[in-house]
Amino acid sequence: MFGLLHGLYVQYTAKVELNILILGLDHAGKTTMLEQLKGIYKKMPGIRPDRIPPTIGLNIGKMDVSGCKCLFWDVGGQLKLRSLWDRYYAEAHGMIFVLDANDRSRLEEALETFQAVRESDELQGIPILIVANKQDLPGAMPAEEILRMFSGVRVQPASCLTCEGLEEGVRWVVEEARATARSFD
Repeated sequence: MFGLLHGLYVQYTAKVELNILILGLDHAGKTTMLEQLKGIYKKMPGIRPDRIPPTIGLNIGKMDVSGCKCLFWDVGGQLKLRSLWDRYYAEAHGMIFVLDANDRSRLEEALETFQAVRESDELQGIPILIVANKQDLPGAMPAEEILRMFSGVRVQPASCLTCEGLEEGVRWVVEEARATARSFD
């Protein structure tokens, strides 16, 4: 009897565990975002933005967000590393695509890359957030303009340097992922 009660207690008090994939072109701000999230949710300083090297492979951040244990996977965005992205799709409960809203010269590349990712069967049904990063710069495209191009997803204007908009966007994707979480039995 104790075993049954203990099992029920553990089941109802355990935090939901979610895997959130962070993708985007190189230099979009993915790692800066992850490091800033550590400061927001873990109350510990991450790597200073001016000291962050390009990601070669994968950076992982573990933190509690909205009552969930979240594992954030920041995958390198260089062209040669994008072929590795699909290895993480099956276990993702949510995805954040970080867009450099100040780099209009790479907007078409970002859009094509996003559309290719979004077509993956393994990502169907999970919440997708586009973080329109670098809104602190004067030439950054407004979220409304980005939303017209990247239709059908939520766009969060943000600055990964100042943290403006990050918490709101991350909270949204985590809460949506919790509501639609898939089991991987």
